[in-house]
Amino acid sequence: MADEFDLEQLYDEHAQPLYAFALELTRNEADTKDVLQSIFAKLAREPGRLQNIRNVRAYLLRLAHNAAVDLMRRRSTREKYAEEFGRESDPVFQAASHPDDEGFRMALSDALRELPPDQRAVVHLRLWENLKFEEVADLLGISLNTAASRYRYGIDKLRHRLRPLYDEIK
Repeated sequence: MADEFDLEQLYDEHAQPLYAFALELTRNEADTKDVLQSIFAKLAREPGRLQNIRNVRAYLLRLAHNAAVDLMRRRSTREKYAEEFGRESDPVFQAASHPDDEGFRMALSDALRELPPDQRAVVHLRLWENLKFEEVADLLGISLNTAASRYRYGIDKLRHRLRPLYDEIK
């Protein structure tokens, strides 16, 4: 069983990637903090939840995904939820000091915002969490083929959207 120290260590090790993933889903800093708080409050109330979990990071990412989806479902219908993902949002990436880096950061953030939420989630998990398609599929509760196709479609859209910037800096 995890005690407070273990929970604190768990938070220190996983809060940042969970935050980034939840922010990618909610596109809102306040909602992301709510998601993170709900995850760690649940773990504090039920420390045995992590017993027999082989991949703690994947399990926590699944909790974050489920909490974000639940939050959005509570707010509106599923269709409205999908529309709200792409609206105004807090930046996902830290500001860069070099103007070219900052331009790319902003372009990438905008391009990610334009992706449908299901593709954005898969792209984030593959690129920033380095999860395999099997892990992504399991975490999101989708088939392996669905995870792979969402990734491919998302990457194609990002490539198309960012190509002019790439050609400009080449």
